[in-house]
Amino acid sequence: MQARLQRFGGFLAAMIIPNLGAFIAWGLITALFIPTGWTPNEKLVALVGPMITAMLPLLIGFAGGHLVHGTRGGVVGAVATMGTVVGADIPMFIGGMVMGPLAGWLMKQFDNAVEGKIPTGFEMLVNNFSAGILAAILAIIANLLVGPIVQGLTSFMGSGVQFLVNAGLLPLAALFIEPAKVLFLNNAINHGILAPLGVIQVEDAGRSLLFLLETNPGPGLGLLLAYWFMGKGLAKQSAPGAIIIHFFGGIHEIYFPYVLAHPIMIVALWAGGLVADTWFVISGAGLVATPSPGSIFAYLAVIPLGQHFAVLAGVLLGAAASFGAGSAILRFYPAKEIASEEDLDDWDWDEEEETDFGAAPAPAAR
Repeated sequence: MQARLQRFGGFLAAMIIPNLGAFIAWGLITALFIPTGWTPNEKLVALVGPMITAMLPLLIGFAGGHLVHGTRGGVVGAVATMGTVVGADIPMFIGGMVMGPLAGWLMKQFDNAVEGKIPTGFEMLVNNFSAGILAAILAIIANLLVGPIVQGLTSFMGSGVQFLVNAGLLPLAALFIEPAKVLFLNNAINHGILAPLGVIQVEDAGRSLLFLLETNPGPGLGLLLAYWFMGKGLAKQSAPGAIIIHFFGGIHEIYFPYVLAHPIMIVALWAGGLVADTWFVISGAGLVATPSPGSIFAYLAVIPLGQHFAVLAGVLLGAAASFGAGSAILRFYPAKEIASEEDLDDWDWDEEEETDFGAAPAPAAR
């Protein structure tokens, strides 16, 4: 089971890690040009939405299809992913990670079934129409099924957080908040549940701990530091840049792919979130408003007088706990290393070989 999980994590890494450059590009644009960014720009901020809702999921869908069946599988995977993107209010990264490989696999099965059976001269016609028809069918299915499933997941995560807040079990809210963030439901949790409740508390007490639960940059910082010191390949190389965008720019989404590529790393985020939230409850910490974006600078701007030690100590404790847990995980359960674009091209998912998902067979002869 451990080997299978590691192979599956390796396959996810092969979809996510090669696209980290695109995630960093989006993070830089977001940190710079959103209204609360470093240099707000009304024209350039228009890039932010389409990049995260369309471009990044499509890249993941293409990578997933490409792993299974080359460029042909990648194209069909991207079209199928588009079905999950249209009409969705949140980034459909999960949709790309599901529909991309599925589309590539189905395209591969069709090509294997008709290999050697197409009349001479009709190869291109059959290839183009088969890919187009399959892609259209999958895009429709994805649009009708994936959206409602993700919406249901959002409601479940939100209900879990709401229950723990009402029950006074705030530290345990990290068990729902951290997975929700990694699935890019962070805004739904923060602005849909925590922020409205926090505003009410501010009116009564002058500050609210609820503003700290989802926005804390500590756990994400610790996770990225663990990848920097204990990771391999592109994950290790890109971690320093991601740290700058996350901690100083406040764009938490930049570290989500690192968890999606190696799902067991959610344990590191749980450790950081539980430790930090427990400290916040004990110390009575709180903010006067939601920090936006969730950078350390935005935190400093909304910390009430006399609360700096309690808040900043919670950030540091969350980072330390996440770093410790993440380093241990990467030491004993290392993520699959995708070191270069050439490695991605050599990834061959062949049923005849004893490999599955993330297992990397020897490169095929070229």
